[in-house]
Amino acid sequence: MNVIQKEGKAIVIGSSMTGLMTARVLSSYYEEVILIDKDEFPKRPADRNGAPHGFHPHRFTQRGKMITEQLFPGYEDELVALGSPSSLNKTVHMMNQYGTVSAPYPRNDIKFSRAVLEWVIRGRVTKIPNVRVLAEHDVTTLHTTPDHTAVTGVQVRARGIGVKHDYMADLVVDASGRSSKLTQWLKEFGYDVPRPDRMKAAIGYSTRRYNVPAHMKQLIEKWDVINIMGQPVNGTFTGVFSFIENQVAEVLLYRPGGNYPPTDADAFEQEVAQLPTPMIAEILCELEPIAPPKGFRVPELYRHHYDSMEKWPEGLLVLGDAYCIYDPIFGQGMTVAAIEVDLLNTMLQERQNNPVPHFEQKVLREIQEKAITPAWWLNCAADLQWDGVEYEAGSEPLKGVAFGSRYMNLILREGTANHNFKLFGLYWGVNSLSLPLIELFHPQMVKSVLESSEEGLQLLADLLKEYDLPLEEALIRLIPG
Repeated sequence: MNVIQKEGKAIVIGSSMTGLMTARVLSSYYEEVILIDKDEFPKRPADRNGAPHGFHPHRFTQRGKMITEQLFPGYEDELVALGSPSSLNKTVHMMNQYGTVSAPYPRNDIKFSRAVLEWVIRGRVTKIPNVRVLAEHDVTTLHTTPDHTAVTGVQVRARGIGVKHDYMADLVVDASGRSSKLTQWLKEFGYDVPRPDRMKAAIGYSTRRYNVPAHMKQLIEKWDVINIMGQPVNGTFTGVFSFIENQVAEVLLYRPGGNYPPTDADAFEQEVAQLPTPMIAEILCELEPIAPPKGFRVPELYRHHYDSMEKWPEGLLVLGDAYCIYDPIFGQGMTVAAIEVDLLNTMLQERQNNPVPHFEQKVLREIQEKAITPAWWLNCAADLQWDGVEYEAGSEPLKGVAFGSRYMNLILREGTANHNFKLFGLYWGVNSLSLPLIELFHPQMVKSVLESSEEGLQLLADLLKEYDLPLEEALIRLIPG
């Protein structure tokens, strides 16, 4: 087993799940890690001002859970101790425009609110001896060498006091999420920053929580989730019913395209009742609302191309939502962050044995290729089906999404309508990032799916005509990875 030779100091900006996981990894490679956040950390599990979407449903996909368990062994036991339920053998009910699939959930996954998850993971990180937490501080700028070719630290300002301090470091990681000022800082230092890709999705979602009365606790033993998928053709809301800790149920209404779900309690309940099935509305009649619904709006999604910059300062990295944000309905954000941190961990290990120049640029490119691009492509293929959603390419055009969208709908139809559970499982395995895109897009699979229906045959003919290439070569051009 190789002994890790620790370097000097690292700074992580932001204490979201991305920041917490990053601090955990860096603690193995740096003598000191400073975790800086603008929020005051709560004294119990509670939502933070710096994460305004924290109230809404959060989850790990299987891949994200696996990486988190590697970083924080046994963390789910702590969630259970705080009242979080298991999904094992409870019913998953999935309804879409093609029909319904309902089956027991096969894994022992633990359901949680973001507040409880952050509480558990933050507790683990703050106990790491060489991690220092600096709460209620804003990072005002980066420190660099005189020629701006390397980042050497940060300047921070204490909230409520205005006193500024400087902290020097060998590595600074921006994990500050959607509030990141990284593009502004890089431009101020003279860097040519590419325009990001933007999907003007106008996403709205509203969540309401309910207490489950003692006489109704059998609901928690019966259901894992009821997911009524929105239908782009009909413009219907997605409705999702599930549970978090301490006998609390939550219901989410969601839609892209600018038609936002209501936050008024009566209007919210009316919309739930108008979903394509009354299942959720009938359950809610027996539950006790805790408070009015809370809404959150996402005007646009973005993907930065820091990885394609010709010049990049040494000693600087960016991870998580500061790099790219996703449609929250797919539950990919925390999983992508976990994949990014896992990639960083692997590359830090490799650097121990084989130091290479331009390490930070290599990390950014690896993250873009293996973590960001597949999730971004899947988001675009799904959301661009909705009226009111527009795409604005940055430095490069988006390829293959129109084909991918039509093809994925054929997969979903076959898996649902004909109860092809293998295909249905592959569809969700790829969408949850547990499986690579190639599992659904290798030529044999594509040919088999497209040749099984008239619509598929037309899609295949359109694809071959547009690109005038054999199927294998057309797919290489269109599908990431």
